[in-house]
Formats: sequence, structure tokens, C-alpha cells
Amino acid sequence: MGKRKKKSKPPPKKKMKPLDKTFFCPFCNHPDCVECLIDIKNLTATAKCWVCLEEFNTTANVLTEPVDVYSEWIDECERVNNVGNDEDN
Repeated sequence: MGKRKKKSKPPPKKKMKPLDKTFFCPFCNHPDCVECLIDIKNLTATAKCWVCLEEFNTTANVLTEPVDVYSEWIDECERVNNVGNDEDN
């Protein structure tokens, strides 16, 4: 005698959306013009805009992704803007 077929199927696996590799520039506001390059050999990461040629350099490690480099750039821009606003008061 054979086994009965199982009626319930496991839920389908959710596909993860891949992380972005190009971003909008915080200076010229062009979409998809910032590219993040990571050099693991030298432990450096660079985010550079193709349009306005603005550039941000930071340190990297094996776990660093392009979105991490971009978010560090945005955080640094906000920090510099807040320091400038604090001096005006």
C-alpha cells in the first residue's frame, strides 16, 4: 500500500529584492548617477557621481555593500549641514 499524498504544500519562498547599486546624488539630485566602488584589497570604498563629479571616500571591510557606502555619505552630508546650522544660532 502506498502513502497518501500530503494535501498541504509548504508556502512558497519569498524572493528577496536585490539591493540597489546606483543611487541619486545628494548634490545634483540626478537619479541613478552615483556609483559605489569597493576595493577590498586596500580596504577603501568610494561613492562618485557621474554628473557633478562629487566624491566620497571611506573605509571598507569584507561585509561592506554599496548601500552602506552611500548611507555613510548621506549621514556625513547631514552631519556637516547640522554643524553649519548650529553655528548660526
